[in-house]
Amino acid sequence: MAVLIHPTYFPTVAHFVAIAKSNAVVFEVADNFVKQTYRNRAYIYGANGLLQLNVPVVYSQKNRKPYAEVTVFKGEKWQLQHWKSLESAYKTSPFFEFYEDELKPLFFEQVEGLLDFNLKCFGVICDCLQLDVSTSKTTIYEKTSSTATDFRCLVDAKKNTDFNLQAYTQVFSAKHGFIPNLSILDLLFNEGPNALNYLEAQHLQPC
Repeated sequence: MAVLIHPTYFPTVAHFVAIAKSNAVVFEVADNFVKQTYRNRAYIYGANGLLQLNVPVVYSQKNRKPYAEVTVFKGEKWQLQHWKSLESAYKTSPFFEFYEDELKPLFFEQVEGLLDFNLKCFGVICDCLQLDVSTSKTTIYEKTSSTATDFRCLVDAKKNTDFNLQAYTQVFSAKHGFIPNLSILDLLFNEGPNALNYLEAQHLQPC
């Protein structure tokens, strides 16, 4: 059965567990943008532990916008900062160089809409994982889905949980221990071609 998820910025491992164990993905694109979610943030494992990567957006809490209309703020060199953070965090990981050429262009192109950029990042990650999945988009917002397994709750960064995900070796795990459910980039750089096998072996309950 298809899974229903929010497109997010380099989704969490839990997002990709849900995706890898389904036969199709339905992207929720008919909702309003909400702050403090994975829509415009991701977490990686830096030398000092958990590190947040935040995409600055043009948004006002008073005048809510549909997610599809939210644009990225151009006044900050956030892409360069994010890429430098990834290099610093993962340059010694087993597979950073293996995927570098596929991922690097995303951080050096002009970005307009947040949703479109997140969907493009998703496509690149699927290529890296060699994950072939069919995708579609919602046309209206429904509180309850009758056509797909609902995993939209995974978008909430404030309610992050480890989801009992199996530990894997991380660059700085000897220093800070295992940090679960980071961005899929963490799993990809550390596990490489084995990442998809890892995802398929995990278990996740719907929202």
